[in-house]
Amino acid sequence: MSVNTPTPDTVSEKRFFGHPRGLSTLFMTEMWERFSYYGMKAILLYYMYYQAAHGGLGFDKNLAMSLVSVYGAALYMSGIAGGWVADRILGARRSIAWGCVLIMCAHVALATPGGGSLALYASMALLVVGTGLLKPNITKNVGDLYEEGDNRRDAGFTLFVMGVQIGAFLSPIIVGDILTSPNQESSQGNHFHWGFSAAAVGMAIGLLQYLLRARGTLSDAGMQVPNPLEPQHRTRVYGVLGGGFLILATVITILAVNDHLSAEGVVNSVSVLALVVPAIYFIVMLRSSKVTAVERGRVVSFIPLFIAMVVFWFVEEQQFTVMASYADQQTDLKAWGFHLDPTLVQTINPIVMLAFAPVLASLWTKLRRQPTAPQKFSIGLILTGAGFALLFLPWFLDGPRTPANPAWLLASLGLIAIGELFVNPVGLSATTQLAPVAFASQVVGLNYASDSAAQGLIAQASKYYSVTTSGPYFGLIGALVVLLGVGLWFYSPKVHQKMLSKPDADDPASYEKVP
Repeated sequence: MSVNTPTPDTVSEKRFFGHPRGLSTLFMTEMWERFSYYGMKAILLYYMYYQAAHGGLGFDKNLAMSLVSVYGAALYMSGIAGGWVADRILGARRSIAWGCVLIMCAHVALATPGGGSLALYASMALLVVGTGLLKPNITKNVGDLYEEGDNRRDAGFTLFVMGVQIGAFLSPIIVGDILTSPNQESSQGNHFHWGFSAAAVGMAIGLLQYLLRARGTLSDAGMQVPNPLEPQHRTRVYGVLGGGFLILATVITILAVNDHLSAEGVVNSVSVLALVVPAIYFIVMLRSSKVTAVERGRVVSFIPLFIAMVVFWFVEEQQFTVMASYADQQTDLKAWGFHLDPTLVQTINPIVMLAFAPVLASLWTKLRRQPTAPQKFSIGLILTGAGFALLFLPWFLDGPRTPANPAWLLASLGLIAIGELFVNPVGLSATTQLAPVAFASQVVGLNYASDSAAQGLIAQASKYYSVTTSGPYFGLIGALVVLLGVGLWFYSPKVHQKMLSKPDADDPASYEKVP
């Protein structure tokens, strides 16, 4: 259960499509942050594996796909740490502002010509920390705009996700236009850096509007530190954190100096951490003395939803690695009489979501009897798995060496996008409802850690992807996701019952903390 700090806007006449006006500020911040992120990610894989003559770094292609995945894994895993910082030190609002600053600096590092792999790794570190501060806390701030039981909550998060999709739609078009085509040789080298510059400018715009509008539209929402560090514990905690960073930096330096710091080792290490960290955090939270018995039951109900989100993101995030490679090297980009830039296929997800999000937002607001959150997850997994499995058909019908018509890839991405509307906004909404008070932002960070765990799995699974294995790869994974979605549908009543648990007036123990 999250701590809601209703703003004056929640009861005023001013509204954003029938929702609290503060949603518009967070909507715009998230839109520009996603513009910068997806603009960067639209060209990052190509920047890594294209040769220097094409303006790239010349990494091995499979290694580049794994690096992009573990980058995403580390990025979303940091949401737990970012939630901890907000819950115990800064509060959500200040964490969002600092996150925007660091993200902007990350894109500036990539935009610097001649930076090479050093600038790439520096950018990764800055973006990981910045996103960890921003993502869980901006989501938490959206949840704070609604009282518990407000039936506009799912619709509000669906509108919030529309901001994500607007940014995701615009960025590949603008960055792709700047880049012209990453396949071109000669003078295109610096165009990668112009693309990264566009991402930096987008984040700067998002930061500026947030700083100018937050106080007027959000009032005090997100300013409170829910579970502040006790003064007597601060020195010890800061010492442990500082010591941990120092040890990590020392180990990395020693490995690098002795030439033992391999990219493959980094990929494997982050993949393991992406799975282990969320599991440990669930255990810590369930054993915490600051969690009530009812909150503990709600956390338990969140576990199957978390697993469902891992499965969903495992498919969805492959559009930036495996499916990006498929678009570039296994799709007939001239089939329709003109050349399609491979970065443009990444606009399909936001186009479909922008078209359907208002419909579902309206539906969830007006339906008196709508599917439960676990049932929505189930529908989303079935659609997502079907979309991924669809790419088995061109491999089966035409063989692995025949470039596929773009319609196959577009239909696949379209189904996955519709599936996302049943998982992503609903998951964000459920997370803010199920989070224990003392772990409010951290549980939202744990929600994003599902994406981290998924990308850790992608980093390993993508090693088995190639032109010849692409059909079975898509077909087998897609079929398994569909089966998991069907299984969740039958299990959903039990999950939903746990989600609705409330303190029992006749049982004082249900109000007490877990010993």
